[in-house]
Amino acid sequence: MTVTLADVAARARVSPATVSRVLNGNYPVAASTRERVLRAVDELDYVLNGPASSLAAATSDLVGVLVNDIADPFFGIMASAAQSAIGETATGRGGGEKLAVVCNTGGAPERELTYLTLLQRQRAAAVILMGGSLEDPAHLAATTAKLARLAEAGTRVVLCGRPPAPGDVPAAALVFDNRTGARRLTEHLLALGHRRIGYAAGPVDRTTTRHRLEGHREALAAAGVPEGPTVHGPYERASGQAATAELLARDPELTAIIASNDTVALGVCAALRERGLDIPGDVSVAGFDDLPLAQDTVPALTTVRLPLHETGVRAGRLATETEPTPSGEVETVPAELVVRGSTGVARRR
Repeated sequence: MTVTLADVAARARVSPATVSRVLNGNYPVAASTRERVLRAVDELDYVLNGPASSLAAATSDLVGVLVNDIADPFFGIMASAAQSAIGETATGRGGGEKLAVVCNTGGAPERELTYLTLLQRQRAAAVILMGGSLEDPAHLAATTAKLARLAEAGTRVVLCGRPPAPGDVPAAALVFDNRTGARRLTEHLLALGHRRIGYAAGPVDRTTTRHRLEGHREALAAAGVPEGPTVHGPYERASGQAATAELLARDPELTAIIASNDTVALGVCAALRERGLDIPGDVSVAGFDDLPLAQDTVPALTTVRLPLHETGVRAGRLATETEPTPSGEVETVPAELVVRGSTGVARRR
């Protein structure tokens, strides 16, 4: 059922004219009244329509790109690629390019919902959500409802590196095969004779963390090798340093440490060097994502390559409908093991 201006007025306990003044910003309104109206707009998920808002009409060529952290190369590479693809291949109603806006949530679920609401109000042509999602039932339900409203209003929803949640019906989804990549990485270490492997995992409530950890555990179980210690933390370099200290405290005889991503792996390597341990002579180290920095570490980092740039380009093209939607709407993006100098044969004990 469509929410009207009168519905918002009733919820906020003001007149429809006052709601119009708040939304159009063309007349002074008391701060408390403005706050009440905007709260009602959010609660009812109201979207301006028709000629009542020139802003809505003027921004119909907008594409929102939501990321957890634009400073993280994982997101920066994909967002840059998507933005370039949107600018190069898409034309708006007036013949001009579409405007791609990167929205940095900082990993905060409430910011993700706020950005989706703002993009809905602006009648965005498309929305791209990048990276894994938060595994919180309340947040997933709220996000699914918000994406459904966007889709109903004609906004094209594309997931990039993000698995659809139950109830999600995106126009297209490009999902990284994190499980297979993690399984092959662990199999590589097992083939080198490692049997005591620590894991510096990402945040416990993220889909990416869970899927990579599941692939790691699958490989261990298939080989009949007991799981080593696991420590969770943010996808940050400092997290790798802290995790290494805890992992070695829990098992000083570890011969390998797998990091949840390449940035965390840098922290792991730094912590090992601080302790006078050789990589890979004493402890092998592996990461995930194959960021540009992975080739320049000493030794170069063994990791799992995800085609971040290519996937970002495809997400941009799918958002602007310049590339056909994958069959079945969901496409698995393969992960590739890249073996470099940071992993070697397990030391003799």
